[in-house]
Amino acid sequence: MGRWLMSVLWPAFLLACLMEVLVFSMVDPNDVHWAVETLALSRMGIYTVAFFLFWAIGMGACALAVLLAIPTDAAGRAKPLPATSRVAPPIDAVEDDYFSTKP
Repeated sequence: MGRWLMSVLWPAFLLACLMEVLVFSMVDPNDVHWAVETLALSRMGIYTVAFFLFWAIGMGACALAVLLAIPTDAAGRAKPLPATSRVAPPIDAVEDDYFSTKP
């Protein structure tokens, strides 16, 4: 569960950071309007609300991508992953040949 959660939250956070920079490099927060009225938030408040909005949109996109990456069988049911299909081997199983002193 933790790996799935970080597969969604971290890329979404990076996307929110990028969107914040791109949007507010072109838009002044004091010029943002909701319907007809200007927002009753400070400049920092608008930055904060926009960041969390961008982050939520990014989480939705990343969650959908992770969900679509789950392997399924022909009937559309999720196939359980075999126990040997790890992204990386356990840390204690990795041999450190780079720093070995063998010739």
